[in-house]
Amino acid sequence: MKIYKTNKDIVFQEGENYYSSAEKTLDALLCRDDLDAFIRAEIERLQPLLTNPFGGGASLTAPIGNQEVWAAGVTYDRSRDARMEEAQESGGGDCYDRVYSAERPELFFKASPGRVVGHRQIVRIRSDSACNVPEPELTLVVSSGGRIVGYTVGNDLTSRDIEGENPLYLPQAKIFDKGCSLGPGILVAEEPLDKATEIRMEVLREGAEAFAGETRLSNLTRPLASMVEYLFRENSFPYGCFLMTGTGIVPPKSFSLKPGDEIHITIEPIGTLVNTVEPVEAGEE
Repeated sequence: MKIYKTNKDIVFQEGENYYSSAEKTLDALLCRDDLDAFIRAEIERLQPLLTNPFGGGASLTAPIGNQEVWAAGVTYDRSRDARMEEAQESGGGDCYDRVYSAERPELFFKASPGRVVGHRQIVRIRSDSACNVPEPELTLVVSSGGRIVGYTVGNDLTSRDIEGENPLYLPQAKIFDKGCSLGPGILVAEEPLDKATEIRMEVLREGAEAFAGETRLSNLTRPLASMVEYLFRENSFPYGCFLMTGTGIVPPKSFSLKPGDEIHITIEPIGTLVNTVEPVEAGEE
């Protein structure tokens, strides 16, 4: 089952059928530990929609209400290697290697709801950075009780040169307006995703492939439940929260996003999240 949020409604999908939710906010849904069972019970009493829920002026928005978005770092070998290289250049030494092998994960705040965009919406890159990259990540949907109740696709946009200049600049490299995207919807599932699940990313520039990469969840080195448990230590999330789980796809240092680039991130069976980097307005170049 999937949940979609439009500018008009909350929509459930089961197979080929769509249903209009009686709940009109995600806050009332994502806080639930029994989300899967609740939606199944709702679908039993609802009639399928007869028209396309994404037509007639309705459009997908980011599948988020009042939830915070958090992120975990250095959870793949490829990410550790890239971060260590950056840290060495900035005098950070082996801090990323040490957190990679530590019991406690690296967790950081990524975005408030107002900074998150959805499928087919515009993302931004920092104007004071020369190396901005997309980071495709499986993103957990976690209930207020700390239970993983769903999954979505996330893009943790990052200014690599700012983070590489000094690890203490991480918040500036990670947190900025339209610097996080989620979508297209939420896959609601009681069972964890298969370890063979593939994460694929492609960046198109003027219609041509500028970068592409892929990884699998089997390359993720930290248990998902452990990351959630650490996040909920001394923190409460009354509406639930989102937790990005790190990236295993890191472009080369020579690569940086440019205005107009189109980013495609696919994690089946969740779907494909597509965003365009904010184009340069006339007269700004």
